[in-house]
Amino acid sequence: MDNRRYNSREERKRLENEQRKSRGRSSSKKVKSAKPKKSWLKRIVLAVVALGVIGLLLGGGLFAYYAATAPKLDEETLKDPVSSKFYDKNGKEFYTMGTEEREHVKFEDIPKQMQDAILSTEDARFYDHHGIDFYRLGGAVLANFRDGFGSQGASTITQQVIKNSFFNNGKTIKRKAQEAYLSLQLEREYNKDEIFEMYFNKVLMSGRIYGFGTAAKYFYGKDIDQLTLPQMALLAGMPQSPNNYNAFKNPDLAEKRRNTVLKLMYNNKKITKDEMEAAMKVSVKQGLLPESKRIANNSSKYDAFIDVVLKELAENGDEKALEDGINIYTTLDPEAQKVVEKTINNDANFPTKDIQTGISVVDTETGAIAAVGGSRDYGPERGFNYAQALKTRQPGSTMKPIMDYGPAIEYLKWSTGHILVDEPMNYSGTSQAINNYDNQFKGALTMREALYNSRNIPAIKAFKEVGTSKVKEFISGFGLKPDDLYESDAIGGGSVNLSPIDMSAIYASFGNNGIYTKAYSIKKIVYRDGNTAKTYTPEPQAAMSDYTAYMLTDMMRDVVSSKSGASGGAAAVPGLDIAGKTGTTNYTSEQLQEYGLPSNAVPDSWFSGYTTRYSMSVWTGYSSRKQGIVSPQERQLAQNLFRIIMSQISAGKNTPNFKQPSSVISSGSELYVRGTQAPVEKEEEKDEKVSAPTGLSATYDADSKTVSLSWNKSDTDGAKYRVSVDGKTITTTGDTKASYRVPGGATSLTFSVVAVVDGKESASASATVKIAEEPEEPAVDEPDQPETDQPDETPETDQPETNQPGDNQGDNQNDNNNGNNNGNNGNNGNGNQNDTNNGNTTKPEKPAEPDQPETDEPAAENNQGNGN
Repeated sequence: MDNRRYNSREERKRLENEQRKSRGRSSSKKVKSAKPKKSWLKRIVLAVVALGVIGLLLGGGLFAYYAATAPKLDEETLKDPVSSKFYDKNGKEFYTMGTEEREHVKFEDIPKQMQDAILSTEDARFYDHHGIDFYRLGGAVLANFRDGFGSQGASTITQQVIKNSFFNNGKTIKRKAQEAYLSLQLEREYNKDEIFEMYFNKVLMSGRIYGFGTAAKYFYGKDIDQLTLPQMALLAGMPQSPNNYNAFKNPDLAEKRRNTVLKLMYNNKKITKDEMEAAMKVSVKQGLLPESKRIANNSSKYDAFIDVVLKELAENGDEKALEDGINIYTTLDPEAQKVVEKTINNDANFPTKDIQTGISVVDTETGAIAAVGGSRDYGPERGFNYAQALKTRQPGSTMKPIMDYGPAIEYLKWSTGHILVDEPMNYSGTSQAINNYDNQFKGALTMREALYNSRNIPAIKAFKEVGTSKVKEFISGFGLKPDDLYESDAIGGGSVNLSPIDMSAIYASFGNNGIYTKAYSIKKIVYRDGNTAKTYTPEPQAAMSDYTAYMLTDMMRDVVSSKSGASGGAAAVPGLDIAGKTGTTNYTSEQLQEYGLPSNAVPDSWFSGYTTRYSMSVWTGYSSRKQGIVSPQERQLAQNLFRIIMSQISAGKNTPNFKQPSSVISSGSELYVRGTQAPVEKEEEKDEKVSAPTGLSATYDADSKTVSLSWNKSDTDGAKYRVSVDGKTITTTGDTKASYRVPGGATSLTFSVVAVVDGKESASASATVKIAEEPEEPAVDEPDQPETDQPDETPETDQPETNQPGDNQGDNQNDNNNGNNNGNNGNNGNGNQNDTNNGNTTKPEKPAEPDQPETDEPAAENNQGNGN
């Protein structure tokens, strides 16, 4: 109540009237302010509705436009795979995939259980939807919101048929809209059984195999109605990742996928729990055809290379893109590939019927795979691709430049003349002796001599002095990241195994100033629209300094030289500047006894070498490790194949010599990292080079079993001539002719003659002569192999057998011991150089090492000097 006093009644009334008017105005304002709020809310709702209507209209219009511009349904396209084309490095098409013959199976001939397996795996609601499964689509949308876009798909079998017939694997709105539209159209024009039949016969199953019927014949040699439940389940699971779930190549992954399919069938009530569990107990290998009975698809050119391309696509997640029809631009050098295939498919180049090989040729500068030799008589989807997949056999002493001498030069800046002592030594922390093949020790050696003589103890000393952390750092430049390294890894007897493709790329970096590029077979792929592309070319990286690469190269030149103890003389190609390294593995005495092999048998022989143009790695051996390499011809095969192929692919091409970088200086016959040595330069060292002999002729007389040699004199006065066969010295003479008694079993011999003046050598003249008689088994003088304890052998698989724990890798250099073991140029005695590699693939509790010595070259040669 207002207690104020007023002067008069009139004043009081006047003030009360003013208060009433004021309250009225305030009330009026409240009313007026409420009206606009309601109005704006209404406007927002109407705007949202309008936008939604506009969005629907625009979306519908856009969908109508996409539908109008969608491809027309075509029955032939719907039923046949879309072709993918392969092009060589010159852009010329060499293969079309998708045109192979198929086993077409009609719907009524597809067993019900096979249908159940496929539908449970790919589209359980196939008979309930009309091309698009909105129930499944909703689940996929939620999963994509929860786990990220692309985490789960919702494509029905109908949509897969449409996509594989008309579209690439992209996820654009246009492609999805047209795929949905055509799926609805497909369901209108064809019934469910017809659509299922299209999918059944069209889908990519593995490699170059399309359709379940074709896969049944290829994997099991059966018609589709003869398959068992576990076999049907295995096939039903393959289309998701055809290469990974190939039971021939990846049985463990294939078994897991098969069991997943069986669980899906049980969840969809297509089989009972007992049936599921019984099927899961069946070995995934049961019923698979052995390799000898597999029926190859239509043979095409360059099958081994094509399979490398297919694996590279799978590794990059693009294997399914083959169903879309893509253009694949590869690194294939067709001329080099022809040479490789002609060489390995010519039985005359092989000493036995069953010995196998894997060969990789890459471009030294780029790492691009030029050619692949998968195996002898390799066929599509048939045979083991030794060039690519051989990662179960240790590489022996081809690892010494990678593990030992490369890191020593890179981090310790050793010169090629760095002294290492070949002396008795045990593995660290053990009483186990490290042995050379001959149980002898050569004392002080330069690093250069230790490498081309391939002695084990100097290699391990280099490895230890560098330290495992630095060795790991060095090899990481090649993408190698082992969990642990042991001293056995120094001589190739550890767990770091490389395929010929891997090895050829690493050796290419030695010839490319230390720049490494991972080997690759695909430049790019272009999708069906002709515009969308994906590049595959990897980025090069500096794996080591240029001084390390060149100094390794210069030392490995001596491996293929005619120097005493050089292991790779048979790989030399006259006129080519080549560097390389040999490697041979070994058996334990227990394995020799178990397999019934002679004491000189070895499991594997390698040669990796390179020029400035090509880098090549060659493995030779038998698919079963129980069958050993015995004869000198078998042991020297890797070098011979290298020489034959390298000489042909290099013919007519300019191949520059390796160039010494400014970071390297010379002093006498050794090399130094600039800044680590101040050599004394002598004017008299600038003498003229010794002129090489010319016109070397080699003639074989079958009656006397003798090769007669003759050549033209060197232009340098006072020259004497050192004559070698397959890199091993047989005589030194002042005459221009010589003769050589051919040992039994020889089929091909390479002779070289070097002029020598005052200790300086000329380039060599070389000639190869074929021995036209059936090879006899030569008697070989074999050095004693130290016997050691060997862990139990691991179980065999149907892949080429692996080295068992304790297998040893290294170099076995056994030259003719016909005279002095001093390596002087004029002497007729080449010292025995035979590595023994105590390698061990198991990981001991402490740094224990392998039990069995390993060799790098043939363990013995005959007295005439014929050897490796």
